[in-house]
Amino acid sequence: MQNNLTIYNTLTRQKEIFKPLHPPFTGLYVCGPTVYSNAHLGHARPAITFDLLYRYLLHLGYKVRYVRNITDVGHLENDADEGEDKIEKTARIEHLEPMEVVQNYMNTFHRNMDQLNTLKPSIEPRASGHIIEQQEFIKHLLNNGYAYEVNGSVYFDVLKYSRKYKYGKLSGRVLEELQANTRVLEGQDEKHNPVDFALWKKATPEHLMKWPSEWSDGYPGWHLECSAMSVKYLGEVFDIHGGGMDLQFPHHECEIAQSTAALGKESVRYWMHNNMITINGQKMARSLGNFITLDQFFSGDHEMLEQRYSPMTVRFFVLQAHYRSTVDFSNEALQAAEKGFQRLFKGIETLKKLKPSDESTLDINDLRKKCYEAMDDDLNSPVLLSHLFEAVKYINSVNDGSEKLNSADLDTMKNLFNTFVFEILGLKDETEGKTDEKLTGDLMKIIIKLRQEAKNKKEWAVSDKIRGDLKNAGIVLKDHKDGADWERE
Repeated sequence: MQNNLTIYNTLTRQKEIFKPLHPPFTGLYVCGPTVYSNAHLGHARPAITFDLLYRYLLHLGYKVRYVRNITDVGHLENDADEGEDKIEKTARIEHLEPMEVVQNYMNTFHRNMDQLNTLKPSIEPRASGHIIEQQEFIKHLLNNGYAYEVNGSVYFDVLKYSRKYKYGKLSGRVLEELQANTRVLEGQDEKHNPVDFALWKKATPEHLMKWPSEWSDGYPGWHLECSAMSVKYLGEVFDIHGGGMDLQFPHHECEIAQSTAALGKESVRYWMHNNMITINGQKMARSLGNFITLDQFFSGDHEMLEQRYSPMTVRFFVLQAHYRSTVDFSNEALQAAEKGFQRLFKGIETLKKLKPSDESTLDINDLRKKCYEAMDDDLNSPVLLSHLFEAVKYINSVNDGSEKLNSADLDTMKNLFNTFVFEILGLKDETEGKTDEKLTGDLMKIIIKLRQEAKNKKEWAVSDKIRGDLKNAGIVLKDHKDGADWERE
């Protein structure tokens, strides 16, 4: 097992050598979607980022329990404690039951995740399935004196918590500034302080999603679910908690406060956050009306898209930027990613056809070392890809005869691409299993064989005509000493 993986801990704001709490077992909790709409590109980034982490931890030999929650209750509009539940709002607009909305969008989310080739989590708990656990968590907070009940609702006492612990340590927020900048909204006057947040909300008579409790018929606050479910499935202290950077505040900040107040200790050892997908410098989000769903990317059916983009193009687009950097959407950037993806897989196809020499002109072990160093350096996927593209250049040089690979190094190169491209980066050949592509490949083998027979008979006119007709059809032949390869123009 490798022991030199470093990850950037958002809490300490520095890279730290990852040391699991109970090696080789690793607990990973990632905040999943609120399922009130179709998944968009902004949802793809955390899914791909933490799939990359999950894959690499598994590759290094860790046994990982990967928990990704589904928020299906309690997430109110504008991430506040007032307003309409996002799922209930969608249910009202679409004339559906709230759980029908949840199931519909969960089905789409899972289909999109399969298309992006993300591995399924070990456990995918839903907030609505853990109401009892959340109520028990609230009782702990009340008993410890960090929560209070008013008119059937229960709130977390941020000021009392801050007398003993530091509220704002994850996001860098200062409590005094939060108090000064938090305006009192209508309906929030029952809080002791505007910065306090809801643990349980008393439901209005027309509210659909509500459960009985000793305080009222109501529903849990949004932040509570992750504290309750992470402790249930990963224990009071676990290794890694991940999510989008937009969740640092208030969601993860409140989660730290809840867990610390209830348990007397912090639950999470390493916090990891991916940065945002932006459009014209603004976060892509449904609430901002600037989002493009993954289905629209895959079909090309959106006014901002110049073409359709395959799932692997989208995955490659996300991976070619470091997870902590912002990625700005544009058709030009996606088209460049598409070409890069195709170039990588064209190199892999060439690699499959190479024949070994008696010697090598490449230090394959140095290349392998650089690939691991990139991943060990906070999952630096863009640097890893740069090493793989350098390897593709070398593969093409071997194919052209200007470089050499012996049998052992050729096998090592194939294993290296299989490990890093397929196993760790999670990319896959999108033409595999497609009948038309297979038929095209088989026909091209026949045509190239017929042309070679014509060349052997010195029937140059026939050979040139085959080449010319293929070029007119958009197929380019490339001759080499062992025959010819083809590619689409």
